[in-house]
Amino acid sequence: MPAYSEQEIIAGCRQRSRAIQEYLYRVYYSIFLKVCSRYAKDMQDAEQLLNDGFLKVFTQIDKFNNSGSFEGWMRRIVVNTCLDYLRSTALKEEMAMHVRAVPAEESDLSVTNLGMESIEFKEMVQMIQSLPAMTRTVFNLFVFDGYNHKEISSQLDISEGTSHWHLHQARGLLQKKIIKRDQNIITYEARRI
Repeated sequence: MPAYSEQEIIAGCRQRSRAIQEYLYRVYYSIFLKVCSRYAKDMQDAEQLLNDGFLKVFTQIDKFNNSGSFEGWMRRIVVNTCLDYLRSTALKEEMAMHVRAVPAEESDLSVTNLGMESIEFKEMVQMIQSLPAMTRTVFNLFVFDGYNHKEISSQLDISEGTSHWHLHQARGLLQKKIIKRDQNIITYEARRI
């Protein structure tokens, strides 16, 4: 496949060139699938979100004004597509069911870098996907997409305190999953000896 400059890609997409659109899709497929997989409950939903995001990129390409990063502009569309999905009424019900008070003994939990280094991306995505929907969303927005709690509260129509709680909850749940995973590996290794 021939390489195109960013300006050629933008111009080709504005002219609705299928070859250029396919090229753009192939170049950014894996990058944006990783973004979508962090928000989705499984890979099938992640692929659907990715396709919906690219559809929006292709239909809204005329709104890109060549200021700032084209990849950043596309990423924002993909993230917003994921957020729109999470705002759906079916998922709002699921999100509301998982809100509870943080027990005092969990207040000092945090995910350590040491545990994170030994986990492959695919396994980490599965752990993130297993988080309750709202907790997963807040975690993704804060950790991966660089939103602050004020921005998260505005995007998700929750209070800043609730955003803080969900981030804390995500870190605690992920830490428990990592510890359990590490214990299972140690048990497996001990059985092999």
